[in-house]
Amino acid sequence: MIKLQEAYDARNQKQNKIEEMKNLKNPMEALNHLESYAANGYDSIPDEDKKYFLKCFGIYDKDSLTPKQFMMRVRIPGGHLNSIQAKKLGEIARDFGQDYIDVTTRSQIEFRYLNIEDVPKVIRGMNEVGLNSYQTGVDNFRNIVTDPLDKDGFDNVLPSYELLLKIQSQFLYNPDWISTLPRKFNTGISGSLSNRCNIFGHDCCFVLAQKDGVYGYNMYLGGRVGMIAQDADVFLANDEEVLKAFESITELFKKYGFRDNRNKNRLHFLIEAVGMETISSAIRERAGVDFATAGHTMTNMNANDSEAGKVQLRDGSFGLQVVVPSGIFSGSALISLAQVSEKHGNAQVRFNVEQNVYILGVKDVDAALADEFFKKYKNVNTPYFNNLIACAGTKHCSFGVIENKEDAIEMSTYLSEAVPLESGRIRMYWSACVKGCGTHEIADIGFEGCKAKVNGKTEDGVHITLGGKLVNDGKNGYTVMKAAPLRFAKFYIETLALEYKKLRLKNESFEAFNDRVLVGYTPAYIGFTMQLQAYLRAKKIEVNIDINSLQKTGKNEEFELFELGRKLYHQLTKQEAYSAYERFSNENKREKLADVSKIHPNMDENIAIMLEKMLGEEKQRAVVFSELTPLLAF
Repeated sequence: MIKLQEAYDARNQKQNKIEEMKNLKNPMEALNHLESYAANGYDSIPDEDKKYFLKCFGIYDKDSLTPKQFMMRVRIPGGHLNSIQAKKLGEIARDFGQDYIDVTTRSQIEFRYLNIEDVPKVIRGMNEVGLNSYQTGVDNFRNIVTDPLDKDGFDNVLPSYELLLKIQSQFLYNPDWISTLPRKFNTGISGSLSNRCNIFGHDCCFVLAQKDGVYGYNMYLGGRVGMIAQDADVFLANDEEVLKAFESITELFKKYGFRDNRNKNRLHFLIEAVGMETISSAIRERAGVDFATAGHTMTNMNANDSEAGKVQLRDGSFGLQVVVPSGIFSGSALISLAQVSEKHGNAQVRFNVEQNVYILGVKDVDAALADEFFKKYKNVNTPYFNNLIACAGTKHCSFGVIENKEDAIEMSTYLSEAVPLESGRIRMYWSACVKGCGTHEIADIGFEGCKAKVNGKTEDGVHITLGGKLVNDGKNGYTVMKAAPLRFAKFYIETLALEYKKLRLKNESFEAFNDRVLVGYTPAYIGFTMQLQAYLRAKKIEVNIDINSLQKTGKNEEFELFELGRKLYHQLTKQEAYSAYERFSNENKREKLADVSKIHPNMDENIAIMLEKMLGEEKQRAVVFSELTPLLAF
């Protein structure tokens, strides 16, 4: 514990403003005044309650976006709802929240457009069916996620939902835990072989494992946006050990977690400061249990339920998927969904972390799909929609840089028409800002909202990443394009979709395609080729150069660019670049470039300028990305 105390002392000379605000009152005071606020109106609510204390109960002031209205986040443990609960939530959204619902990446929902006078009614309605919004915001334990199929799935080894509820009982409603953490704390638990809940992406992760013939959980710690959790080298053989380990790590985080810079106060930064070995030792010491070292992690499969739209369950029935593009849902739709689950299933619905929903216990899939509900919400969409995630964006979040949800839908719609795929799995995740709530870092293709410049003018843009992974302990993607103008991004992704369609193996996911085809090239080369091919398509300049047509270097982007220039020149002119290359580098260069189409009919001036740089001196090649790529923003 000495190292933990030293790290705490070094980082907590000065506390942040939120920590100072916490000293003003007990959060329960704000909750107890809700009836008064409802009676006296929005202006009667103290600023500190709007800014912080009501958020402890999932009630977010959205005055800057929707004047004098609130968002409320609902805790749905593991994404599990019965039809009665689903109907009630749908009725609340319909009656008090303009019939709008957001499905989130923590398998829960958010109401919007709530007036303060209706908030107590909303809370009472949730409580009637055993639901609440406690501790779903700010420095609290957030909704715990698990495999939405859990004990019903064939690939489930250890049913985990009941254990999840035991974990939750350690903090939910407990005044010692409400708003006493240094920062938010996300938890996931999965006893399944397939990773359906982004299990490596949380502060604390309990992951199916086996050691010495015993099934249990390996503990991973320190995940957050942009960071995958690390193996804590702790194996937990039963429920009691899981509960003790959870209690131990949360007590340690509460006592020693940093309270200075809120951007660096998550558990990840405490681990970074003292090392995982210190944390693991402290967990054992605090719990009074010498937990075994890690076993073999077994959650390493990519579930392919989304492509089929259904998955057989242990009892012979099916879990039937409902695709909810960008998580945009409605109260009326949730009511209809609950009715479908009662008529055709076992009255159980499950939200997942990809903002979609399952209906469980469906015996006659065709009869269920004939329901009116599925005319609007498809069971299987295209591969561009089936695994689509998009966080709130500028319409609902003050941190958003781009609109995001509709941007994601627009791109997926375009790709579905431009590059139709009958099968395949492409996880496209969108975050509207650097906070990364859309988990873009672990996507096959990730988008992070930003601002881009085109011809000196600022407009919406995205940073684009590839290669994120959910399995094999998880992995963050790599950036292939920075500040791509959003209006052109769909054409750049079209390049990837065309390559995937042309080169993929049978039933190959985009993740596997990336590992086989793209890994080994420099990110700069991949990003440049995405733009180049989009430009060539737009200008109707026909070439036949696959994105993987070069020798892989992994680090030498100038060489990759040079080789691409040689192949492109040969494709356009039918001549080899260094035996018959008519260079554009003499004193009449500008004149010759202006008339380049007469020299080579398949070229235009932008391509000629680009080739001059690509095939010229090495120092010139390095500037192609910065000087010439804007020309491809057609």
